Amino acid sequence: MLTPASKRVLPAVVTVLTACAIAACTTTSNRTAAQRAADSEIAGRVEAALSADPNIYARHIDVEVDQGVVHLGGYVWSTEDFQIARRDAASVPGVRTVNTDMELMRGGRSGVGR
Repeated sequence: MLTPASKRVLPAVVTVLTACAIAACTTTSNRTAAQRAADSEIAGRVEAALSADPNIYARHIDVEVDQGVVHLGGYVWSTEDFQIARRDAASVPGVRTVNTDMELMRGGRSGVGR
């Protein structure tokens, strides 16, 4: 049961928490336009490297880059594809590291490869 004092404080707490949540969602990245452009260029080169490799079907691999760190998502069909995708991404100039969160699809069942 709420006391009269807590009934007055609760709306203020909810207001403060709501304001913090809105501020967190609207805060822009600290990256400059040049950094965003560089990441976009790296992402394009990684996608091109994956597409150009005849040893992998990379259509279902998603690429995101943040400050030179490549994130590969989506899915592949074999552990070899998983390794090839990591190797291809890491070979692109400007890539600092490669993080993966691709799903490994096997015979209709999936597992997460890391």
